[in-house]
Amino acid sequence: MPEPHFWEYKTLEELGTEEWEALCDGCGRCCLNKLQEEGTDRTFYTDVGCRLLDGDTCRCTDYTNRSKVVPTCVTLTLAVLGDPYWLPATCAYRLLAEGQPLPDWHPLLTGDPSSVAKAGQGVGGWVISEEAAGPLVHHLIDWVE
Repeated sequence: MPEPHFWEYKTLEELGTEEWEALCDGCGRCCLNKLQEEGTDRTFYTDVGCRLLDGDTCRCTDYTNRSKVVPTCVTLTLAVLGDPYWLPATCAYRLLAEGQPLPDWHPLLTGDPSSVAKAGQGVGGWVISEEAAGPLVHHLIDWVE
């Protein structure tokens, strides 16, 4: 188990694997299908989850092999965080890369994994599967972040 508040005194580069993984709040937002405006970094989220996303738990059903099973799956690394425009504004990785604090509902602060859902930040219960979706343009969503 990671030390308490490790993210406050370690840089992202200094994090071990367990600490890195603990930063994920489990919201599932990064696993939603997205559309990007041509020629810009403007990203539009949909309510359509990756085929590996469990719509109830907001967890990947094949986390270890996700990039092999879904070639477009982006594994979060320090290099990816160099330009995290597509990550949700509430994502811990993005926030820390931008020098911001974790949101007050983050499980590392609350000690409660369900705090994400209680704060209305997770996709569980309303995300739909790729198989049921049809054209993504019909599934655009917006969050108040």
